[in-house]
Amino acid sequence: MKPNNSIPQDKTLDNTLALLQEGFQFIPNRRKQLDSDIFQTRLFGQKVICMSGNEAAELFYDNERFQRKGAAPKRIQKTLFGENAIQGMDGEDHKHRKRMFLSLMTPERLNHMVDLTLNQWKNKVIEWEKANEVVLFDETEEMMCRAACEWAGIPIREKEVNQRSKDLGAMIDAFGGVGQRYRQGKHARKRTENWIKDLIKEIRSGELNPLENTASYIVAWHRERNGKKLSPQMAAIELINVIRPIVAIGRYITFGALALHEYPETHKKLEEDKEEYSKMFVQEVRRFYPFGPFTGARVRKHFTWKQCRFKKGRLVLLDIYGTNHHPDLWEDPNDFKPERFKNWEGSPFRFIPQGGGDHYIGHRCAGEWLTVMVMKESMKFITTEMEYEVPPQNLNYSMVRMPSIPKSRFVIRKVRPK
Repeated sequence: MKPNNSIPQDKTLDNTLALLQEGFQFIPNRRKQLDSDIFQTRLFGQKVICMSGNEAAELFYDNERFQRKGAAPKRIQKTLFGENAIQGMDGEDHKHRKRMFLSLMTPERLNHMVDLTLNQWKNKVIEWEKANEVVLFDETEEMMCRAACEWAGIPIREKEVNQRSKDLGAMIDAFGGVGQRYRQGKHARKRTENWIKDLIKEIRSGELNPLENTASYIVAWHRERNGKKLSPQMAAIELINVIRPIVAIGRYITFGALALHEYPETHKKLEEDKEEYSKMFVQEVRRFYPFGPFTGARVRKHFTWKQCRFKKGRLVLLDIYGTNHHPDLWEDPNDFKPERFKNWEGSPFRFIPQGGGDHYIGHRCAGEWLTVMVMKESMKFITTEMEYEVPPQNLNYSMVRMPSIPKSRFVIRKVRPK
């Protein structure tokens, strides 16, 4: 690499359109073209540094060098995260708020979430027996919404379930959306924030008394470092940041079902679950299929890394999908091989489907353990507790659409308990 900060340059005037046209492959394509894990380009009218690989991830999650404040575009805050939420916090304030989320992830609470999910599967199989066809993605989002609300101590009426699950799903789906998809996500967030804000007020007034170990109770009564409770609006946003990612597990489960279909040799291995094959399978689903394309931060202060200068305030994008498929980090990265995770003790910066680094002090997702546990039990249930057929359909998924999902949303039929 050239000295004096010659970060390889993509000299296109502005690559925003190319990003929308190439999706998950935008950063990997330029990494190959420029033969570099770091390059500079222009996106959204500003200079942006893009990075890929485990060394880049280790740098990116250095809180002394990068900050999240000002990194997430307003359009993503207005759909996916909520405005001024934990994803845009730094320093001691972030650590303090993060402890609130981590306090929800005790072994007892995680196991309870798994039990609630399995109950949903058992109820659904009975319901699906009577259906001609089942759209698995839509059903799993609804299942995860029901389980998440019960786990979080959020009462939800039966007639509300469909709309609430669709709204939470729309926020996730709006991540890379433009036009109608973005507008739907924005309206869905407004409806959901109003719903949860009213719930927070009911808890604080004593009209509603959730259990003390539930997310709704903990978020409603959480106090910031200054001793003040979160505003009802901010409490609503952070409680949504508990349940929305749980609903997003439905997307991973759908990709897991697709993997079972595309790689039928995995079915028996999952059934037998020797040497924790279910965990290997789930980790490979999270690595292999497209979910999060990249994440952003801004340079906190000027510094030089590998002869590359990073200027204060510069937006930096870490390539999540590309790092999880980096040929220097993974053997046969474009092959689906769950066994690659057998006795895996890799770096927390090499496998980053839900962020990298330390769960406690960094920006790695606090709910990652919950995701893995719920996926494991769901995939084991699919293989050991139910039978179904996969009719002809379009199971292709787009590498441009962010986030992606099979075009048919994975249809199954002739569902029955085993």
